[in-house]
Amino acid sequence: MALIRLDNVTKDYTMGQGVVHALRGLNLEVEAGELVVLLGPSGCGKTTTLNVVGGLDRPTTGAVVVNGDDIALFDDRRMTAYRRASVGFIFQFFNLIPTLTAAENVEFALTLVDGSKKTREGALELLGLVGLKERSDHFPSELSGGEQQRVSIARALANKPALLLCDEPTGNLDVGTGIQVLQAIHELNRSEGTTVLLVTHNTAIAPFSDKIVRLHDGTIDRIERVDQPRPVRELVW
Repeated sequence: MALIRLDNVTKDYTMGQGVVHALRGLNLEVEAGELVVLLGPSGCGKTTTLNVVGGLDRPTTGAVVVNGDDIALFDDRRMTAYRRASVGFIFQFFNLIPTLTAAENVEFALTLVDGSKKTREGALELLGLVGLKERSDHFPSELSGGEQQRVSIARALANKPALLLCDEPTGNLDVGTGIQVLQAIHELNRSEGTTVLLVTHNTAIAPFSDKIVRLHDGTIDRIERVDQPRPVRELVW
Protein backbone atom coordinates (compact mmCIF):
# COMPACT_ATOMS: atom_id res chain seq x y z
CA MET A 1 0.00 0.00 0.00
CA ALA A 2 1.28 3.45 -0.91
CA LEU A 3 2.21 5.78 1.94
CA ILE A 4 0.55 8.68 0.09
CA ARG A 5 -2.33 8.50 -2.36
CA LEU A 6 -4.05 11.48 -3.97
CA ASP A 7 -7.38 10.58 -5.55
CA ASN A 8 -8.85 13.10 -8.00
CA VAL A 9 -7.71 16.05 -5.87
CA THR A 10 -8.80 19.55 -6.84
CA LYS A 11 -7.99 22.85 -5.18
CA ASP A 12 -9.68 26.14 -6.04
CA TYR A 13 -8.84 29.60 -4.71
CA THR A 14 -11.08 32.64 -4.96
CA MET A 15 -9.10 35.61 -6.25
CA GLY A 16 -11.16 38.78 -6.40
CA GLN A 17 -14.05 38.09 -8.74
CA GLY A 18 -12.51 34.96 -10.21
CA VAL A 19 -11.50 31.43 -9.25
CA VAL A 20 -8.02 29.96 -9.67
CA HIS A 21 -7.97 26.21 -10.27
CA ALA A 22 -4.64 25.31 -8.66
CA LEU A 23 -5.17 21.55 -8.86
CA ARG A 24 -7.40 19.85 -11.44
CA GLY A 25 -8.09 16.23 -10.56
CA LEU A 26 -4.64 15.15 -9.38
CA ASN A 27 -3.93 11.42 -8.96
CA LEU A 28 -0.63 10.33 -7.46
CA GLU A 29 0.87 7.53 -5.38
CA VAL A 30 4.10 7.72 -3.37
CA GLU A 31 5.62 4.63 -1.76
CA ALA A 32 7.24 4.68 1.67
CA GLY A 33 10.94 5.53 1.41
CA GLU A 34 10.71 7.11 -2.05
CA LEU A 35 12.43 10.38 -2.94
CA VAL A 36 10.04 12.13 -5.32
CA VAL A 37 10.62 15.40 -7.16
CA LEU A 38 7.62 17.53 -8.14
CA LEU A 39 8.82 19.45 -11.15
CA GLY A 40 7.32 22.28 -13.16
CA PRO A 41 7.11 26.03 -13.73
CA SER A 42 5.67 28.55 -11.30
CA GLY A 43 1.92 28.25 -10.96
CA CYS A 44 1.67 24.61 -12.05
CA GLY A 45 0.44 23.35 -8.66
CA LYS A 46 3.65 22.01 -7.10
CA THR A 47 3.47 23.88 -3.80
CA THR A 48 -0.29 23.39 -3.55
CA THR A 49 0.26 19.64 -3.86
CA LEU A 50 2.87 19.79 -1.10
CA ASN A 51 0.53 21.83 1.10
CA VAL A 52 -2.42 19.43 0.83
CA VAL A 53 -0.17 16.43 1.57
CA GLY A 54 1.33 18.27 4.56
CA GLY A 55 -2.02 19.37 5.92
CA LEU A 56 -1.25 23.06 5.50
CA ASP A 57 -4.19 23.32 3.13
CA ARG A 58 -7.26 21.24 2.38
CA PRO A 59 -8.40 20.08 -1.06
CA THR A 60 -11.61 21.42 -2.52
CA THR A 61 -12.55 17.89 -3.57
CA GLY A 62 -10.87 14.49 -3.57
CA ALA A 63 -9.05 12.32 -1.05
CA VAL A 64 -5.57 12.81 0.40
CA VAL A 65 -4.77 9.43 1.92
CA VAL A 66 -1.65 9.20 4.10
CA ASN A 67 -0.81 5.90 5.76
CA GLY A 68 -4.39 4.72 5.24
CA ASP A 69 -6.16 7.84 6.58
CA ASP A 70 -7.87 10.49 4.46
CA ILE A 71 -6.43 13.58 6.08
CA ALA A 72 -8.84 15.77 4.09
CA LEU A 73 -11.50 14.59 6.57
CA PHE A 74 -9.50 15.50 9.68
CA ASP A 75 -10.79 18.23 11.96
CA ASP A 76 -8.35 21.00 12.92
CA ARG A 77 -7.17 19.28 16.09
CA ARG A 78 -6.44 15.99 14.36
CA MET A 79 -4.75 17.81 11.45
CA THR A 80 -2.44 19.61 13.89
CA ALA A 81 -1.57 16.29 15.51
CA TYR A 82 -0.84 14.79 12.06
CA ARG A 83 1.54 17.61 11.13
CA ARG A 84 3.28 17.45 14.50
CA ALA A 85 3.74 13.67 14.52
CA SER A 86 4.28 12.76 10.89
CA VAL A 87 5.53 15.65 8.76
CA GLY A 88 8.69 17.73 8.54
CA PHE A 89 8.75 20.92 6.45
CA ILE A 90 11.70 22.59 4.72
CA PHE A 91 11.04 25.88 2.95
CA GLN A 92 12.96 28.09 0.54
CA PHE A 93 13.37 30.68 3.30
CA PHE A 94 15.08 29.21 6.35
CA ASN A 95 12.95 30.98 9.01
CA LEU A 96 15.48 30.40 11.77
CA ILE A 97 15.12 32.40 14.98
CA PRO A 98 18.02 34.90 14.71
CA THR A 99 18.59 35.27 18.45
CA LEU A 100 19.05 31.51 18.95
CA THR A 101 22.08 29.42 18.03
CA ALA A 102 21.84 26.53 15.61
CA ALA A 103 21.47 24.09 18.49
CA GLU A 104 18.91 26.28 20.24
CA ASN A 105 16.81 26.54 17.06
CA VAL A 106 16.64 22.75 16.94
CA GLU A 107 16.14 22.49 20.70
CA PHE A 108 13.13 24.80 20.41
CA ALA A 109 11.56 22.48 17.83
CA LEU A 110 12.24 19.45 20.04
CA THR A 111 10.56 21.17 22.98
CA LEU A 112 7.44 21.81 20.87
CA VAL A 113 7.29 18.14 19.94
CA ASP A 114 7.52 16.46 23.34
CA GLY A 115 8.82 18.89 25.96
CA SER A 116 11.79 16.62 26.55
CA LYS A 117 14.49 17.82 28.94
CA LYS A 118 17.11 16.12 26.76
CA THR A 119 16.70 18.64 23.97
CA ARG A 120 20.38 19.65 23.88
CA GLU A 121 21.51 16.07 23.32
CA GLY A 122 18.83 15.56 20.70
CA ALA A 123 19.68 18.81 18.92
CA LEU A 124 23.34 17.88 18.64
CA GLU A 125 22.40 14.46 17.29
CA LEU A 126 20.19 16.02 14.61
CA LEU A 127 22.82 18.61 13.68
CA GLY A 128 25.28 15.75 13.36
CA LEU A 129 23.00 14.08 10.81
CA VAL A 130 23.33 17.14 8.55
CA GLY A 131 27.05 17.63 9.22
CA LEU A 132 26.78 20.70 11.45
CA LYS A 133 27.50 19.48 14.96
CA GLU A 134 30.66 21.58 15.09
CA ARG A 135 28.63 24.72 14.24
CA SER A 136 26.02 24.15 16.93
CA ASP A 137 26.89 27.28 18.96
CA HIS A 138 26.83 29.65 15.99
CA PHE A 139 23.97 32.09 15.39
CA PRO A 140 22.21 32.15 11.98
CA SER A 141 24.05 35.35 11.03
CA GLU A 142 27.33 33.46 11.50
CA LEU A 143 26.29 30.63 9.18
CA SER A 144 26.32 30.46 5.39
CA GLY A 145 23.06 30.07 3.48
CA GLY A 146 23.68 26.37 3.01
CA GLU A 147 24.45 25.89 6.70
CA GLN A 148 21.27 27.73 7.66
CA GLN A 149 19.25 25.50 5.36
CA ARG A 150 20.84 22.41 6.88
CA VAL A 151 19.90 23.69 10.35
CA SER A 152 16.33 23.99 9.06
CA ILE A 153 16.55 20.36 7.90
CA ALA A 154 17.70 19.29 11.36
CA ARG A 155 14.83 21.26 12.87
CA ALA A 156 12.37 19.58 10.47
CA LEU A 157 13.54 16.19 11.75
CA ALA A 158 12.72 17.02 15.38
CA ASN A 159 9.53 14.95 15.31
CA LYS A 160 11.22 12.05 13.47
CA PRO A 161 8.80 12.46 10.58
CA ALA A 162 7.90 9.68 8.21
CA LEU A 163 7.45 12.35 5.56
CA LEU A 164 9.76 15.25 4.69
CA LEU A 165 8.28 17.99 2.45
CA CYS A 166 10.75 20.35 0.79
CA ASP A 167 9.54 23.47 -1.03
CA GLU A 168 12.34 24.83 -3.28
CA PRO A 169 15.00 24.09 -0.63
CA THR A 170 17.83 25.25 -2.93
CA GLY A 171 15.98 28.27 -4.34
CA ASN A 172 18.09 30.88 -2.52
CA LEU A 173 21.40 29.03 -2.77
CA ASP A 174 24.29 28.97 -5.21
CA VAL A 175 25.07 25.72 -7.00
CA GLY A 176 27.77 24.47 -4.64
CA THR A 177 25.74 25.21 -1.53
CA GLY A 178 22.59 23.77 -3.11
CA ILE A 179 24.41 20.51 -3.75
CA GLN A 180 25.38 20.32 -0.06
CA VAL A 181 21.74 20.72 0.94
CA LEU A 182 20.52 18.14 -1.58
CA GLN A 183 23.21 15.75 -0.36
CA ALA A 184 21.93 16.10 3.20
CA ILE A 185 18.35 15.42 2.09
CA HIS A 186 19.45 12.46 -0.04
CA GLU A 187 21.47 10.90 2.79
CA LEU A 188 18.53 11.23 5.19
CA ASN A 189 16.28 9.52 2.66
CA ARG A 190 18.71 6.66 2.13
CA SER A 191 19.94 6.16 5.69
CA GLU A 192 16.75 6.88 7.65
CA GLY A 193 14.17 5.72 5.09
CA THR A 194 12.40 9.08 5.26
CA THR A 195 9.94 9.60 2.41
CA VAL A 196 10.75 12.87 0.63
CA LEU A 197 8.64 15.07 -1.63
CA LEU A 198 10.75 17.89 -3.06
CA VAL A 199 9.32 20.76 -5.10
CA THR A 200 11.50 22.50 -7.67
CA HIS A 201 11.32 24.27 -11.01
CA ASN A 202 14.94 23.26 -11.69
CA THR A 203 15.14 20.31 -14.09
CA ALA A 204 18.82 19.73 -13.23
CA ILE A 205 17.89 18.64 -9.71
CA ALA A 206 15.34 16.02 -10.75
CA PRO A 207 17.67 13.11 -11.72
CA PHE A 208 18.84 12.52 -8.13
CA SER A 209 15.36 11.26 -7.22
CA ASP A 210 13.60 7.92 -7.51
CA LYS A 211 10.63 9.42 -9.35
CA ILE A 212 9.93 12.66 -11.22
CA VAL A 213 6.37 14.00 -11.30
CA ARG A 214 6.00 16.69 -13.97
CA LEU A 215 3.10 19.05 -13.35
CA HIS A 216 1.46 21.49 -15.76
CA ASP A 217 -1.52 23.74 -15.11
CA GLY A 218 -2.67 21.85 -12.02
CA THR A 219 -2.45 18.38 -13.51
CA ILE A 220 0.22 15.70 -13.88
CA ASP A 221 1.77 15.85 -17.32
CA ARG A 222 3.76 12.63 -16.81
CA ILE A 223 5.55 10.54 -14.20
CA GLU A 224 9.05 9.24 -14.82
CA ARG A 225 10.72 6.46 -12.86
CA VAL A 226 14.46 7.07 -12.42
CA ASP A 227 16.09 3.64 -12.62
CA GLN A 228 19.58 4.92 -11.83
CA PRO A 229 19.42 8.13 -9.77
CA ARG A 230 22.35 10.43 -10.46
CA PRO A 231 24.75 11.14 -7.57
CA VAL A 232 24.12 14.60 -6.13
CA ARG A 233 27.73 15.65 -6.66
CA GLU A 234 27.27 15.19 -10.42
CA LEU A 235 24.32 17.61 -10.67
CA VAL A 236 25.04 20.80 -12.60
CA TRP A 237 22.78 23.82 -12.96
